[in-house]
Amino acid sequence: MTISTAPLIHATGLAIMRGERVLFRGVGLTLSPSDAIVLRGANGAGKTTLLRMLAGLTRPEAGELARAAPHHWIGHKEGIKPQETPRSHLALWAQAWGSTADIPEILEKMALTRAADVPGRYLSAGQRRRTAFGRLLLEHRPIWLLDEPYTALDAGGRAMLDGFISSHLVANGALITSMHDAAGFPVTHEVTL
Repeated sequence: MTISTAPLIHATGLAIMRGERVLFRGVGLTLSPSDAIVLRGANGAGKTTLLRMLAGLTRPEAGELARAAPHHWIGHKEGIKPQETPRSHLALWAQAWGSTADIPEILEKMALTRAADVPGRYLSAGQRRRTAFGRLLLEHRPIWLLDEPYTALDAGGRAMLDGFISSHLVANGALITSMHDAAGFPVTHEVTL
């Protein structure tokens, strides 16, 4: 079996403006299988905007962007409604994607078994974050785009996420993430905005 090393994402000369201010310009990157790219920069430098651009949620003012594989996007907002439980949230996404993933197993991996039926309005910030990351396990997608993934996670949650990311990279998945902290997984490139 031959494993492709063709780029999953290739971007050149990306630029974006916020109002009349140039947020960034001339940004380029290439994401290949097993790569982990970390975006660094001060708050407001454009890390989230770049991730949204790579996810197809924001259009660049200039530059070219090609994405050759499906992706998962987990932003700052987890997308969990106040009445949704972790179980119902994951079931809804599984149904939308046609996934046959074992939701109780994902809840267990995310350490959410006890909170599985607690409405979102009562979940802690860390439980909400773990629920959102459960979507990564519903369906294999080669590209993971994660915005500040460690936010609201305790040491156990960070270690758990690092393990999932490392396994994803070993299986020829790839990651682009923004973060201020040191990464707990192997990083192949850093891009500073």
